[in-house]
Amino acid sequence: MKKEKRKGVNQWQEVLNILLHNPNAIIGFVIVAVLIVLAILAPWISPYNYLEMNLAIAKQGPSAAHIFGTDDLGRDILSRILYGGRYSMSLGFLSVGLGAIVAMVIGSIAGYFGGWVDNLLMRMMDVLSAIPGMLLSIIVAAALGTAYHDTVIAMAIGNVAALSRILRAQILSIREKEYVQAAKASNCSNFRIIFSHIIPNSVMPMIINCTSRLAAALLFCASLSFIGLGVQPPEPEWGAMLAGARGYIRTYPYMLISPGIFIALSVVGFTLLGDSLRDAMDPKLRK
Repeated sequence: MKKEKRKGVNQWQEVLNILLHNPNAIIGFVIVAVLIVLAILAPWISPYNYLEMNLAIAKQGPSAAHIFGTDDLGRDILSRILYGGRYSMSLGFLSVGLGAIVAMVIGSIAGYFGGWVDNLLMRMMDVLSAIPGMLLSIIVAAALGTAYHDTVIAMAIGNVAALSRILRAQILSIREKEYVQAAKASNCSNFRIIFSHIIPNSVMPMIINCTSRLAAALLFCASLSFIGLGVQPPEPEWGAMLAGARGYIRTYPYMLISPGIFIALSVVGFTLLGDSLRDAMDPKLRK
């Protein structure tokens, strides 16, 4: 057990060392870290109240007083972007995390028990996979509603099928390993074998895919809010800000440019980080 633990530690140290020497990983990490810090510190660094309206200064371009300008209701765009990061980033993390948890349960049960259980669960995942992720999120959001937790559920369901298949494939190759057979011989319960021995040794592909899916989750979040099925005004989610400013794209384009840039930065950051993590953890790509 000590050798296995030491091997796992060395593997993570090797991955970290590769990431530290990868420029794309560093750039992606810096972008993501800055966005997360800005979102966390929003109450302390926002120059104005993100809900405060002042029609006397509505539709003013970028200036010293309002770095990103003001919207059609006189609200400071910079303050709304900082607070909007809280909604966008939290929705991305929570939806991917919730989808991964459900996928781990489904994938581990299907891969470990096999047989009719595997067939039943995988056929259900086939049905989910047949529907495009964005369309599935729209259907669920339209059915559940536009509350924050409903949006998280709608976005999470789109991640379940793909992630459960990834974990199932890993477990199919791990369940015949010697340490799993030894655990069975020592009368360990199936629950303990799955969550103490199998999942910890098959979690790497899940981490890689979850990191990569965060970029898509942020786009899904912005898209749902843009079409009115995500975070609702006056809350300052980045997609909702784009939706509110689309009528001024020709006359006041700065209203769309700022939230658009932050959406693009977050997607680029998580994409670079996810690709770098995949390259560092995959032995074939590493060579």
